[in-house]
Amino acid sequence: MKITPIIMAGGSGSRLWPLSRQQFPKQFLSLLGTQSMLQATIARLKDIEHAPAIVICNEEHRFVVAEQFLQSKTANSGIILEPVGRNTAPAIALAAFKALSEGSDPLLLVLAADHVIKDEKAFCDSVNRAVTLAGNGDLVTFGIVPTQVETGYGYIKRGEIGDSGIGYKVAQFVEKPSYDVANEYVNSGDYYWNSGMFLFKASVYLAELKLYRPDIFTACEKAMSETVSDFDFVRINKESFESCPDESIDYAVMEKTHHAVVVPMDCGWSDVGSWSALWEVSDKDDNGNVFRGDVISHDSQNIYVNASDKLVTTIGLNDVVIVETKDAILVSKMSAVQQVKGIVQQLKSNERNEWLHHREVYRPWGQYDSIDNGDRFQVKRITVKPGAKLSVQMHHHRAEHWIVVSGTAKVTNGEKVILLTENQSTYIPVGVIHALENPGKVPLELIEVQSGSYLGEDDIVRFEDRYGRVEGK
Repeated sequence: MKITPIIMAGGSGSRLWPLSRQQFPKQFLSLLGTQSMLQATIARLKDIEHAPAIVICNEEHRFVVAEQFLQSKTANSGIILEPVGRNTAPAIALAAFKALSEGSDPLLLVLAADHVIKDEKAFCDSVNRAVTLAGNGDLVTFGIVPTQVETGYGYIKRGEIGDSGIGYKVAQFVEKPSYDVANEYVNSGDYYWNSGMFLFKASVYLAELKLYRPDIFTACEKAMSETVSDFDFVRINKESFESCPDESIDYAVMEKTHHAVVVPMDCGWSDVGSWSALWEVSDKDDNGNVFRGDVISHDSQNIYVNASDKLVTTIGLNDVVIVETKDAILVSKMSAVQQVKGIVQQLKSNERNEWLHHREVYRPWGQYDSIDNGDRFQVKRITVKPGAKLSVQMHHHRAEHWIVVSGTAKVTNGEKVILLTENQSTYIPVGVIHALENPGKVPLELIEVQSGSYLGEDDIVRFEDRYGRVEGK
């Protein structure tokens, strides 16, 4: 049977702060190698016969998802935008309804976009073995063969082996255990880590969801009955989805169904839920160190250093994590990295921007880097992709100066439309309708100097926009 991958690309990834931020979480980062975690998830499907994937993500991440698919030169079957997060059971239901609406009943391979799998052949082999089970109506979950005692994962207890000899009946789903209990699980050989990956028919999943959680089924059915397509994006009925209960697939279906089967998978899997977990799955030097970026280290062992912007040096350290970005630095004992979530919560409570986004912010037309700011001014370096255009807009509280560094800018400034090239500039007064476009074949780089009484991103009134960001339209 044909497989349709369902890639769940939501989540905030706050435990990998400061590299992971609310508006650019870990699934979009290149933490191992050159591909982002989302792109690696797409790439590892190459030995599985499958249709283009259906992706589920937050509204605010839609352009990042689309751009990363474009970069990987991979088609998708649609990007479903969740107006609010409602956990995995509703998210998978949305994808199942979409798959069925296209006239087939495929096997859905449910994957998280932020997992690491080191042995991709073993992953594909397990999925391909499970196709027969899922095709016969079983709901397959993939259990990771434990390599150590781990208290950060849920566990699956296997029951009797099925007639096919491929998978086991699920005897029990177990929450994250204490160390002693986890040690018993691993030593028994009867337990697997709960990977959160599944394979089942779209119709079978929806039938079981309707049986055990008709409230979730009905809310998702209504949400998908009124969709609006915009590029590759599928916008669902917001009101219907907001009424849907927040529930995981484990609680809603897998713990209740009589058709749950676990297929073992031994593939070097990790959900990379912390900096220490990332250190564990990364390639290390002879001293057990992992370095990314510009790092010089003397007499240091078992440390993880990620330098995004500056040279980082270490002397005499052991079991430490250091992560440097343009606007924040994290230094932590390896054993204390789970407390990063507390730092993120404190930043949020203090209304600081560092939990929300990086100094460098990605937009569908390109990106900008806030390189300096002070009382009544802000300086940004703006990059506009070839052929891209920012929205036609105006500001109530700020004026802007634009200086072209490289490339060509087509500028709408009130009633005038002008072309600017390297070292040329223009001034946009407060309240004037304006737009910026790159008509050339190379990226446009410019410096923007904002001045005024209020410089927030919410002081933008859009009149036209290629990317569907005009309110009320």
